[in-house]
Formats: sequence, structure tokens, C-alpha cells
Amino acid sequence: MSNLLVNTRDQEFVLFEQLGIEKLFESEAFKDFSKDDLLMVLKEAEKMAVNVIAPTLAEGDKEGCTIKNGRVSVPKCFHEAWKKYTEAGWLAASESPDVGGQGLPRSIGFAVTELMGSANYAFCMYPGLTHGAAGLVHTYGTEEQKNKYMHKMYAGQWAGTMCLTEPGAGSDVGATKTTAKRLPDGKFLITGTKCFISSGDHNLTENIIHPVLARIEGDPPGTKGISIFIVPKVRVKDDGSLGEPNDVNTGGIEHKMGIKGSATATLNFGEEGKCIGELLGNEREGMRIMFQMMNEARLGTGMQGLSGASAAYEHAVQYAKERVQSNDILAGKNPDAKAVTIINHPDIRRKLMWMKSHIEGMRSMCYFVAYCMDKSTIAKTEEEKATWEGFLDLMTTVVKAYCSDKGLMICSMAMDVYGGYGYCSEYPVEQYLRDEKIATIYEGTNGIQSLTLVGRSLGQRKGMNAMNLFGEIQKNIKKMKEHKELGKYTAILEEAANACIDLTMFFVQAGKAGNFLLPIFNAYKFMELFGDVLVGHFLIDAAGVAAEKLAAIYKEKGADSAEKQKALNKENKEAAFYSGRVASAKFFAVESLTTVKARCEAIKMDEKAPLEMTEAAFAI
Repeated sequence: MSNLLVNTRDQEFVLFEQLGIEKLFESEAFKDFSKDDLLMVLKEAEKMAVNVIAPTLAEGDKEGCTIKNGRVSVPKCFHEAWKKYTEAGWLAASESPDVGGQGLPRSIGFAVTELMGSANYAFCMYPGLTHGAAGLVHTYGTEEQKNKYMHKMYAGQWAGTMCLTEPGAGSDVGATKTTAKRLPDGKFLITGTKCFISSGDHNLTENIIHPVLARIEGDPPGTKGISIFIVPKVRVKDDGSLGEPNDVNTGGIEHKMGIKGSATATLNFGEEGKCIGELLGNEREGMRIMFQMMNEARLGTGMQGLSGASAAYEHAVQYAKERVQSNDILAGKNPDAKAVTIINHPDIRRKLMWMKSHIEGMRSMCYFVAYCMDKSTIAKTEEEKATWEGFLDLMTTVVKAYCSDKGLMICSMAMDVYGGYGYCSEYPVEQYLRDEKIATIYEGTNGIQSLTLVGRSLGQRKGMNAMNLFGEIQKNIKKMKEHKELGKYTAILEEAANACIDLTMFFVQAGKAGNFLLPIFNAYKFMELFGDVLVGHFLIDAAGVAAEKLAAIYKEKGADSAEKQKALNKENKEAAFYSGRVASAKFFAVESLTTVKARCEAIKMDEKAPLEMTEAAFAI
């Protein structure tokens, strides 16, 4: 159940009862797995998260990263955690056994990610970046490059990064100034500076492999002229052994609000004109190649939002159950009334319910995206594969932006549950809040993600991805609309979904009429309400499953009245769990989905005051 990190019972519910990932076992790719196997994997992941990674949270934050003579050191406690994490095979758990992985479904991989990330996301960034960089070599590298770099990265012997951002360019990757000069042997001299590089330098491994975006001399400006290169911190000889340093120098590390155990570095390539890089893939395909890692990172950042929120919520619930303060408001002015735990106070209940419903909806949404990866892998037709990949393409930006935004709000609300104590470092929620904030900024700010959703994702495959996704929502509505208990809440979802569809078409018409500013200016608001509809959909879907299971428990236990059912919900853990899932769907529908139509209508009003106001008026 609760380990103060993640509700593992809910993880199992989403995976096996809502998504039904056992269906994957019918495929060739996953035929060797059983439900018991995957439950054992989750149990081992929980042990790793609770016993190995979680103890590094406060210590890693307090010690942070340091730099001396150009060398970066991570918190001392990270070294043993890295050793145990990589030796247990967690870094490449979802990769093929051919490259040292366990071949686990991505669905399980995301559940593992949530467990590990909730324990200490700053630590998890090191294996996360390494996995993404190794994946690029895996997909686009030559056999020689795979043998030279990939295997040692997947094993955790070497680490990896993602080098896109440059000083002055920020999110405008097309403004890259880093250059690559051809050498006679087919390699390149790399010259330039990259900043805000997560895991950019550290002492966890003997080598760090940097995928670096650069422009080959003479290639055109903008993103179309960018290539990508493998640039090791230490050169690697043909036999795989390490050679001399590769003229990759750390200019400094950032002093940050949160994730202090993660080394965020400025890297200078070729200060002495000796930085050697190898082309990865084809020339001028750097952005297309890097998008694989960027999308993986975006999903990882969405999972960061979920992970931090989950841990903050679990701690807040425990605190609310233990903290005694003030009389029960229902006792009125009774002089004999005794103080109660704060979870009995209505406002605390409301806050906890808001957190619970959002976390459960986001968990279902994130795991569904992972399930899409699994289903696309085993798809039997190109059409089926395109459908599952279409869901993934459409939802990636929403997972990143929505989950990181709501995750931050949940961490803040968890602090509110603690009151003043939550603002103090005596309790962990203040660190969860600090660590969570960056998720709304890096891997493309949430404003940029929203623009991507409106400007690119909705229109992919001539809108087919969006139509297929809304089709799934409509199927759920049709199934649940006549449900005795959940029907009226499904009707709220239907109104919200229809309003969202209508607004999408309104954007299309505005664009055809030349009013491109309407969808651009309201992209972030659209992302929020689109995310609410998706979360509402997954919550209603889950509640339908839970209500059926709950009815079976009531029947088995003879709970044939509301009074008996309420009593059973207090003493029976499974009844409590399922009733809680039903309650989450009801609460979210009334709290959030009822506002969607009004928000859509507000967008249609096309108010542009912030754009029409002069710059001078912002601050007089």
C-alpha cells in the first residue's frame, strides 16, 4: 500500500485492472512474462526506492554538487546508490536482453520510474539521461558505435547527457552556434559551449558520453542544418579502453533552487581545439535524431511531476492522520469536545481529495502512454501501429506540461496541509516543492509544450490522432453514461469533451480565417483543459472498474445497505481502495470538469488585451 512514496496498490490497479496489461503476454515480445513476474519486479523496485534511493534525498540536497579544479563531485551518498541501482539492472530494465536489459514492458518501466523518482528525482536524473543517450546510439549508431559506447552505458559503467541548450539561444535550438569541422579520418572537431546540461559532469562513472548538436561548417542555418555527434568526455580507443581526455571542460555548475544533487553544468567543447566527435546517424538529421531523446525526456519530466506529487501527497496524508489540532467543526461549541486529527477538518479533506484525484488520473494517463509504446511494439498491422503511436505523439506534450504543472500545485498543497511546519526543512515537503518546480521549465517550458500541442500535435496525420483519442473518450462515455452511480458524472465528462472538441474545430476555423493568434495566445489554456478532459476520462474509466469490484465485495460481505457499506469501507482495505477510486472520479468531475465548457467559451471571446497593451503599461 503506502510506503510514503507511491501507493503501490493503485499502481497495480492501473496496470492490471484498468489497462489489463496481461494482454501483452499473448505477444511474442512479452510471452515469457506473467503477472506474478511483474509484481515481483515492482516489489523489488519498491525495495530499491525505499531502502537505497530515498535515504539519499535529504543528504543529497544538503550536500549538493561541488566543483574543484574543473572536476565535479556529486553527493557522497549517491555513489553506493548508483552502484546498487546499476548492478541490479534498473537502468536498462525495459531494453532487450540482447543489450543487457530485461525486456520489461514500458508500462512496468513507467511504474518503476515513478517509484524511483518519488524517492529522489535528482539522483534518478543520472541514470535517466544515461538511458536516453544510450538509446540514441542504440537506434542510430553503427555497430561499431554500439559496441564502443552503448553496452557500457546501459550497464551504468559510463554515463550520458543531452547537449542542446546554448547561452543566448535557450529554447531556440535552431540558433545553435556549436560547430563541427571535418577531419580526414571522417571524424569531426567540435567547438562550442552548451549550458544547463543535466548530469553534465560528475564522478559517478569513469566516462560520460555526450550527444552534442552542432552545425557542420558550410551547412545551412536553422534546425535543418544541425547534425548530432557522439562526444566522449574521455576518448575511447578501438579496443574499447579509455584513452586521453577529449578537450571537454566544465566551465561551472549551477546553484539551483532544487534538484541540488543533480549536476547542472556548462560544458566547453574544444577550448584547445582538440575535441573529437563522431557523427551519429546522417548529416543534417540532428534534430530528428535528438527528438527521440527529447520525447523520452519530456515523458520523464511528466513522470517527475507525478513522482514528486505522489511522495508529497503520501507524506501529507500521514501527517494529517497524526497531527491533532482544534475541535471537530461538527461538534460546534460543545465544551467537552476534544481536539481531533486534522484529516477530520473539511478544508484538509478537500485539499487531500484534490491531490488524490489528480494523482490517480495522472498515473492512469502516464501509464496509458507507456502502454501505447508496448502496443505499438507488438502491433500486427501498420494501421494498428500508427494508431498507438498516434496516441503517444499527441499525449507526450500533455503528459509533460500537465503533470509537471499539477505536480507542482500538489506539492504546494501538501505544504498547506502541514501549515507552517511544511515550510520548514524538518519535513520533506519543502524539498519536494523545490525539486518539482524545474519540471515546468526544462525539456521545453510548458508554454512551449502547449504551442507544440496546438501548432503541431493536434494536426498530425490530418487530425487523425486527435480524432482517435476523442473516439476512445466517446467510447468510455457511451459505456458509462447509463451507469447507476456514475452516469451523471459521465454526463459532465461528455459536456467537457464536446466543448474541447468544439474549441479544437474553432481553432481550425480561426486559422483558416487568418486569426493565427487565437490558438497561439490560448495554447496554454487549451493544454490545461485538454489535460483535464483526459484525466477525467481516465478517472471515470477507472471508477467503472472499481465500482464493479466494490459491488462484488459488498455482495460477498452481505453489505446490502448504505450503512453497512460505509462500515465495510472503514474496515476492509480493498473496499476502502475501490470506494476511494470511485470518489476520486466524482470529485474531479464536479471540481474540474464542470469548468471546462466555460473556459472554452472564454477562449472563443478572443480577448487580446495583453497583446494590445503597450510594453510601457506593464510597469510604470
